[in-house]
Amino acid sequence: MGKHRLGEFEEIVMLTVAILYGEAYGIAIIDEIEKRLNRKVSIGSLQTVLIRLEKKGYLVSEFGEATSVRGGKRKRLFTVTQYGQRILEETKDQRLGLWNAIPNIAFNR
Repeated sequence: MGKHRLGEFEEIVMLTVAILYGEAYGIAIIDEIEKRLNRKVSIGSLQTVLIRLEKKGYLVSEFGEATSVRGGKRKRLFTVTQYGQRILEETKDQRLGLWNAIPNIAFNR
């Protein structure tokens, strides 16, 4: 995979942003991770990772429309870039390569 490495939480966040395509904003990302992985996520840790992933060019963000539900405040929506997609695919290939390299006997005890 070369110099591009994703931490576990970075990978989870990027995959969740892709799952929520078009609706990936802070609270929605947290809700999706907690629902799918039964894992608590703080808004602070998520914001830190979102900023880092955006700086790396793996994600982009833009503000959505203002809504009365949020008191006129706009949501920052995140999307995986083509570069980010390539990094996710490399990560997936690397992990599958490791899983496929495990001999059958290793788990048959």
